[in-house]
Amino acid sequence: MFAGPHAILWPAFALVALTLVVWVRMYYVRIGEMRRLHIDPQSVSTSADAAARYVDTRASDNLRNLFELPVLFYAGVLVAHAIGATSDALLAVAWLFVALRVVHSFVHCGYNKVLHRFGAYVAGAIALWAMWGMLALALVRAD
Repeated sequence: MFAGPHAILWPAFALVALTLVVWVRMYYVRIGEMRRLHIDPQSVSTSADAAARYVDTRASDNLRNLFELPVLFYAGVLVAHAIGATSDALLAVAWLFVALRVVHSFVHCGYNKVLHRFGAYVAGAIALWAMWGMLALALVRAD
């Protein structure tokens, strides 16, 4: 199931699953906070208003992060699949990126130690740039 020409797509599905988990966490925290603090939904209609009213923004901050570097990851996965660049090394780097995003999200949504979060972020970014380097090499070799 996780092997073959479509194996490179599974890390993307895993990252989508992580995004869903963080999204659910965000709404769980946010709705609980709105009830507990009696926050009127209209009073948080803009991001500036929300930042001023909510106390715990870890999950919403992390959700935004999952639409930054991961966009390049999703594009890379689609490029890899399109050009047939599905080597074991590329697949390993893709899974490494996802694992590091899981760590980043766990830290960010949990105890939120900035240096731990930053370490996971930088390591994930390096994995992502390595993935794109591998894709470039695969494309050059294919021509």
